[in-house]
Amino acid sequence: MSSQKLASRVKDLHPSAIRELLKHSKMEGVISLGGGIPNPQLFDTEGLQIALDRVMSSDVNEAFQYGISEGIPALREAICGIVADRSIHCSADSVLITSGSQQSLDILARALINPGDVIVVERPTYLAALQVFQLAEASLESVSTDGEGMNVDELEALVQRQRIKAVYIVPTFGNPGGVTLSEPRRKQLVELSKRHDFLIIEDDPYSEINFSNTQFKTLRGYAEECDNLDNVIYTSTFSKILAPGARVGWLIVPDWLKQAVVNLKQATDLHTSTLSQSLTLHYLQTGRLPAQLELIRASYKEKCDVLCHELEKELGDRLSFHRPLGGMFLWATFKEEFDTTLWLSKTLEHGVVYVPGEFFYCSEPNRSTLRLSYASVSNEGLREAVARLKAALP
Repeated sequence: MSSQKLASRVKDLHPSAIRELLKHSKMEGVISLGGGIPNPQLFDTEGLQIALDRVMSSDVNEAFQYGISEGIPALREAICGIVADRSIHCSADSVLITSGSQQSLDILARALINPGDVIVVERPTYLAALQVFQLAEASLESVSTDGEGMNVDELEALVQRQRIKAVYIVPTFGNPGGVTLSEPRRKQLVELSKRHDFLIIEDDPYSEINFSNTQFKTLRGYAEECDNLDNVIYTSTFSKILAPGARVGWLIVPDWLKQAVVNLKQATDLHTSTLSQSLTLHYLQTGRLPAQLELIRASYKEKCDVLCHELEKELGDRLSFHRPLGGMFLWATFKEEFDTTLWLSKTLEHGVVYVPGEFFYCSEPNRSTLRLSYASVSNEGLREAVARLKAALP
């Protein structure tokens, strides 16, 4: 059989449920609450055009040429300014440009994980991270989450029983749960990492989409305070705040890890598109990003409020959910035993899709859960989507 020619590590690698759902979202008349896709109506097309014109008029030679694997130095320097507002103080030498957060995770997995190494994730956690860690043949463990994020007490009990290599976490406005790790738990997690010498992979795509006046210090920021920088790795992206099609993200890594990730970057794709990097750099130099972030925050907050209101009004007797403080996702749970994967075929008949929650668990999934994304649906579309979900209930 031809399948016997496949490498063993990919035989059990399944397609992303979200990618598969995108096919349904393109069907005529279907409202998609599935993929975490930024609203294209909020792309700063004017600013991107200005940036592109500057690339074409003054930066063509670099933008269309091979580049260094670490990324364009000026862009790395600009990122240092961005993360300074997130309580991270670093030099451009610590920053590696990647082709989006997904490549960051892939590079980290290949740099750090040996088959059988224990990686701890949240329950539930980001689906594509599970794919990366499974491909690296990690042994996955999970700890529960609540309204304050990961249960760090549960993690502490776990690390006292067994040796772990790393914790992967989306601590701010997480995907899929929409929850935010509380300040006491952030401190506790970083201190626990120092005490038991395990790594933290902090994935931070959403922190700029903040609906509140509270600023949440990064785990990397807390690591600076307690001298634990060697154990905390930070990754973020421009995908949710600028343009996902550009595929520009970044890693901030400790000195001991830098050469390994650079070597892997070279072996993977030589470097992230210099055209995308130049476009991103010139956009940042326009000074338009802060105002653009305000537009995104206001729009997504309004959409989140609409969805929460409709769910409470129409489905409050059947569903419970956590109200997000930011980001793009709402996580809901049926109050009775319910299989949301089976229900999806019924909601499709009514013209609405979501992501069943079971795909976000590394083991023992709660099949009564679902993830809803409000980012790219109009307010009226959100109201209609909830009405269709209600109509599809048994």
